[in-house]
Amino acid sequence: MGDEEDVYAVEPWVVREPRPRLDSQADTETVFALSNGCLGIRGTLDEGGPVGMPGTYLAGLHELRTMVYTETGYGDPEQTQTLVNTIDGTLVALSVDGHPLDLRAGGVLDHERVLDLRAGTLVRELRWRCPAGQVVEVRSERLVSFRHRGVAAIRYTVRAVDGPAEVALTSSLVANVQLPHLPSHPGAQDLLRHPLDAQEHHADGQRITLVHRTCRSGFAVAAAADHRLESPAELETHVDSDQDWARLTTTARLEPGQEITLVKLLAYAWSEDRSLTAVRDEVSATLTTARHTGWDALVAAQREYLDAYWDDVDVEIEGDDELQQALRFALWHLLQATARAEGRGIAGKALTGTGYEGHVFWDTETFVLQAMTALRPEITRHALEWRHSTLDRARDRARQLDLRGAAFPWRTIDGIECSGYWPAGAAAFHVNADIADAAIRYVECTGDEAFARSTGIDLLVETARLWASQAHQGRDGVFHILGVTGPDEYSALSDDNVYTNLMAQRNLLHAARWARRYPDCAARLAVDAEEIDGWEAAGKAMAVPYDADRGVHPQAAGFTDQPRWDFEGTGPDRYPLHSHFPYLQLYRKQVIKQADLVLAMLLRGDAFTDEDKARNVAYYEAVTVRDSSLSACCQAVLCAEVGHLDLAHAYLAESALADLRDTSHDSSDGLHLAALAGTWIAVAAGFGGMRQVDGELRFRPALPAALPRVAFRLRHLGRRLRVTVTSDRTRYELVDGEPLTVRHEQETLRLSVGEPVERPTVPRVADAEPRQPEHCAPRRRSRPPAA
Repeated sequence: MGDEEDVYAVEPWVVREPRPRLDSQADTETVFALSNGCLGIRGTLDEGGPVGMPGTYLAGLHELRTMVYTETGYGDPEQTQTLVNTIDGTLVALSVDGHPLDLRAGGVLDHERVLDLRAGTLVRELRWRCPAGQVVEVRSERLVSFRHRGVAAIRYTVRAVDGPAEVALTSSLVANVQLPHLPSHPGAQDLLRHPLDAQEHHADGQRITLVHRTCRSGFAVAAAADHRLESPAELETHVDSDQDWARLTTTARLEPGQEITLVKLLAYAWSEDRSLTAVRDEVSATLTTARHTGWDALVAAQREYLDAYWDDVDVEIEGDDELQQALRFALWHLLQATARAEGRGIAGKALTGTGYEGHVFWDTETFVLQAMTALRPEITRHALEWRHSTLDRARDRARQLDLRGAAFPWRTIDGIECSGYWPAGAAAFHVNADIADAAIRYVECTGDEAFARSTGIDLLVETARLWASQAHQGRDGVFHILGVTGPDEYSALSDDNVYTNLMAQRNLLHAARWARRYPDCAARLAVDAEEIDGWEAAGKAMAVPYDADRGVHPQAAGFTDQPRWDFEGTGPDRYPLHSHFPYLQLYRKQVIKQADLVLAMLLRGDAFTDEDKARNVAYYEAVTVRDSSLSACCQAVLCAEVGHLDLAHAYLAESALADLRDTSHDSSDGLHLAALAGTWIAVAAGFGGMRQVDGELRFRPALPAALPRVAFRLRHLGRRLRVTVTSDRTRYELVDGEPLTVRHEQETLRLSVGEPVERPTVPRVADAEPRQPEHCAPRRRSRPPAA
């Protein structure tokens, strides 16, 4: 769509910012955010300014806000939840001869920040001339530990260069940090201006502690920092604290060449139901463990953890260095979002910003968990167990909507529906089938019977009950699902949305299958034979609309009869459309924000013939504007499947670069986690042609001419597999585990460790490449084929 500035050097294993971008701080803070899925810290400068949007987030820690409606309706949520910017422990301020380090004052001689994807650290190196003339060199390193869920650490070194320097370092904890930009929701500004109520503060030796409570949701939260100082110079140090801040200050006179190093160890603890004393004791214990471990061991453990991760998940791309970097960046943030998220939801922006108020959406199950099931399946189990922990609330919501079973929320932090927009919050029922689909996929990929008999069957049964209470059997015996909102947000309240119906069908049929497989579990849920028969009947006779005149599947019943959007009359400055046109007009036209029918062909490819897919791709390319970051990865997969490989390459890169290049100009409030997960899906399911059919892995690989080699890794049924695709050969290697059977094209292959198997990569033949709406073609990575 538009041209984006290349602000990061293209390198295979690091993201390097060679100079400060003070006009785009918030975007860089998102890219350089560090997290472990439990604790997240935005990539702000150590001294706290200039700043775009500071943020330290703890998974699940939120405040409540009353929903304001001009007109209320039965079933409208009364409250919503907002992720809280909690106690900031990153601040290390430096002053030289009384002048505070500020990139806007004095002289910045050199400044570079590097996110190291293998070491798991953010490193900053700076040479600064203070207004008085002294030059100092500063090096800071920052990490959020993958081994210790509530621990972060900073190592900060100052060196005098060309003369003696009086330096002062102030390391702080600060609560209720004033945010430069606040959400525009009614009442949210006051709520987030001072979300934490002070309870305790301590400063003793080199340790400082703050204990607070959220004002309305009642979370107890504690942060503590301990310090170690090293310098040949004589140091003078003291600590003090007040309600919303605590700090350690040290001063020294450095001679030329002398250094002072401060190691700051941070710990966090929080709970919505435990006492302040318990949380204070937990943070003290966590900090003591971090101090015992020490900086060097934390860094070593970080590298060890990441060595194992990259050995499991790395994707290798030849022919597109920028894409190679972006794919690893995507896999890095997937790990950061999920590694230690046990017991908490995985938000659409992870813990990198307050976009969407920190809410979890269906994106998690459909994109993030689809990737993680193949890469780190234990992450999927934890995420689905969190959904299961909210099941009673989903049952209550279903009853409120006069339905049976469970109605999971469109957006939430702890399981309560937080959407005040009822076509989504009350009608986007597909989220229930998306959760069921993730559970089915997880069990088929892992064989985890214990999960299937507990969490899994509970989720499938209660979501199946929802569909059975919604599906309407017409006079023709076909079951219809009426008045729903599918994935595409430029459509609402349609009948027989194909994606929703096909996913509901899968949900119903698998619930019946599991209930028959585990009769004792079915009995526990009061499932009887009549209910199972009803699920099977509805699933087998589910409506799947088809437009025979045009030879395509309508996104929903009647969609292809609607007038098309006037793309030729819509200038490039009018995108995204939802920012320039009323939704009422968008809903009435054939214009698609994000892949919907195309996503159905990805997740339910068994319901379409090869000819269906080719015609559907051509039709929907012409009306899809991709005003959502969720779209490009899905289009990449289906374009690759039907043979438009160069176009698939372009869509893959668009998804992968969503945040590194800030292609939609909205990365400032957090990264696009589902789009980043979608990059792995686009590689494995697109260029690898990977599909999972009843637990069997099938591959139909193909590559665009610009990419001579692609390799990816995955786990399946306890084994590790590596797939390498070139233009003429595909190689399958079983890395470990018992022999495994997979399918290449139509041939069944038996893989054993140490015995790789190669087969020809079959060329794809496609019709003429489809066109996109005016101004909506993706940026090409290679020359498109001649017309």
